[in-house]
Amino acid sequence: MTTTRGGHPSEDHVPDVSPFSSPGPFGAGSPPEGPGGSGAAGAGSSARAADGGRPGTRLSTMMVAGLAALGLGIAVGTLPVPYVIESPGPTYNTLGESQGHPVINVSGHETYPAAGSLDLTTVYVDGGPTGSVSILNAFSAWLDNSKAVYPVELIYPTGTTKEEAQEQSAVAMATSQENAVASALNELKIPFGQQLQAAGLSKDSASAGKIQQGDILKSINGKEISSLSVIQDELAAGKGAPAAVTVERAGQPVALEVTPKDNGQGRFILGVMLKYLFTFPFQVQISLDKVGGPSAGLMFSLGIIDTVTPGDLTGGKHIAGTGTISPDGAVGPIGGIGQKMRGARSSGASLFLAPAANCDEVAGHIPDGLQVVRVENLAEARHAVELAGSGQDTSALPACTGK
Repeated sequence: MTTTRGGHPSEDHVPDVSPFSSPGPFGAGSPPEGPGGSGAAGAGSSARAADGGRPGTRLSTMMVAGLAALGLGIAVGTLPVPYVIESPGPTYNTLGESQGHPVINVSGHETYPAAGSLDLTTVYVDGGPTGSVSILNAFSAWLDNSKAVYPVELIYPTGTTKEEAQEQSAVAMATSQENAVASALNELKIPFGQQLQAAGLSKDSASAGKIQQGDILKSINGKEISSLSVIQDELAAGKGAPAAVTVERAGQPVALEVTPKDNGQGRFILGVMLKYLFTFPFQVQISLDKVGGPSAGLMFSLGIIDTVTPGDLTGGKHIAGTGTISPDGAVGPIGGIGQKMRGARSSGASLFLAPAANCDEVAGHIPDGLQVVRVENLAEARHAVELAGSGQDTSALPACTGK
């Protein structure tokens, strides 16, 4: 999920209630005088005094009890609870500026101005390792259909610290930006360098003692490794047979034989965590402060495509969306899509690109005036934007429907 830090209006709310703001048992003024005038209390006054003590004492007791009850209620209401609240965050036009700087800045390649909007959407996240949520906060959010409330463990792994959460979010954002450049260049058929490097090994890895962190995977069974799919296809074809893997280690080729393991779902794996190393023909810098997470990848890709190609992809239209992106252009699911759709509509978007894998969460929750298009890859997303930008009918584009 792409999240926004800072600038979130406070959700703390304590009702403006005071025991002194309402009339006492005698109304708004002083206790009424008896029929004999000031100093001549009537029979009713005598009966009250004999029955329940002096009225002033009773009023004071009630005030103290009321204050105590109010204080206890406030104290209970502010106790932290193990929930996370998601609410609509701001949107950012990838074709525009943020804090006086272009969101997407390209050097080393010709660029073209764009008049429309390709908004990435964000979600405010309250609670978890970055802060606490009170009972009042959670109850208020439950009653607000623009927000969502989840147990903390559904959003953050148990034991995650604030520093870890922020670091993971920043790394995910940086990775999404690199993947966005790669997917955009792939879509435009612009060549670039791409390698896979071992970032670590999984538990009980089939590659333990063989592939090392930092190794660059060069070939498998004699086939050049240009993408992850090459490895996956070879392992699937081998059905568990040993694979001949060549890696580059300290600048030298090293030949290895690795017998993959079944991951328990019928798929054979090497047990290596991989990251891409890219060499791009020109520089793309993305500047966006206080925003983290991987789900802006799709909109970054579209923004890059519009920036480096002639014409105006959106035709001046206001389009928003969300989704992770892989180097080969696959669009992946994200969190908080309900809040992102609301944020997009509030910002003026009329068309929203949603990952196909999120369709179950989309159907039945689309804001009025917003058309949601289901996309599985960058090519589909680009086609939808081009169709809308050219003023053609978009009603036949794939949509999310309920089961």
